[in-house]
Amino acid sequence: MTAAASTITTKGRVVALCGGVGGAKLAFGLARILGDRLTVVVNTGDDFEHLGLHISPDLDTVLYTLSGLANRELGWGRGDESWNFMSVLEDLGAETWFRLGDRDLALHVERTRQLRAGVALTGIIAAFAKRFGIEAEILPMSDEKVSTTVVTPEGALPFQRYFVERRCAPVVREIRFDGADKAQPTAQVRAALGDPGLEAVVICPSNPFLSIDPILAVPGMRRLLQDAGAPVVAVSPIIGGKAVKGPTGKIMAELGLAATNMAIGDHYRGLVSGLVIDSGDAAERGAIDGPTHATATLMSTDDDRERLAREALGFALRLAAAKAAAT
Repeated sequence: MTAAASTITTKGRVVALCGGVGGAKLAFGLARILGDRLTVVVNTGDDFEHLGLHISPDLDTVLYTLSGLANRELGWGRGDESWNFMSVLEDLGAETWFRLGDRDLALHVERTRQLRAGVALTGIIAAFAKRFGIEAEILPMSDEKVSTTVVTPEGALPFQRYFVERRCAPVVREIRFDGADKAQPTAQVRAALGDPGLEAVVICPSNPFLSIDPILAVPGMRRLLQDAGAPVVAVSPIIGGKAVKGPTGKIMAELGLAATNMAIGDHYRGLVSGLVIDSGDAAERGAIDGPTHATATLMSTDDDRERLAREALGFALRLAAAKAAAT
């Protein structure tokens, strides 16, 4: 299935599954269209404790991106940042491999204080989003701890050690989500996916293995998506046989997978109703099992983000209409 550029937008609610930088770009576009009709369920598998603070990299990236506070030059953290804290840490001989800017630090300190006081992460993020003037609902995938671990020939590495300290250099043999079996979707996530007004679920073009799979590893999450009653549309992170950003292509090769849209479609098989791919990869449509929509998926500007969001939503609505017509 393919179609020309569409201006169709939903009037109902939409849920997006999202990781960090790449996914947050599409979440930004969705938020521009939907406002408070959007819920973003964010990966927390890369949350970790550092320097005594609870760090939530993907949640914070979504917060900063949707509020307009993101550092677009670096691709992470806050804009207009200073680094006095890190400079002093270096003088003290402390760990500086994970960079925390002075403005960003305040968020980590306050989140850690509230968590230690017994406030759930969901409530903390909701309060932060309100303070930042974000209309969309931003939800952690779970309030229980889930830790992404990358198994390499050197041993098992906590995600941030692999991703930031080692810059994704070690070969990936396996990816684990420690603690996922004891986690559960929050009441807010269940409510969002069970909303009778839900019209679409969009899986953002985040790394499927490091950002989306931790969400799907939470027991009950796949069932919630399958029972949602709305089409689930994934946006592929692959363009021209390469990942736009991050280690997706490298990881796929190390896991024995080709960096193709077909492989992404196979990865989401049984979960998604359709796959959005880049228009330059339109020739791959015949190899993909299920409906596809080809459009420009590179998001260089805010207008690109909104345009792709409209394309994904329009595709989802057409899939819903086709399903309704067939029943």
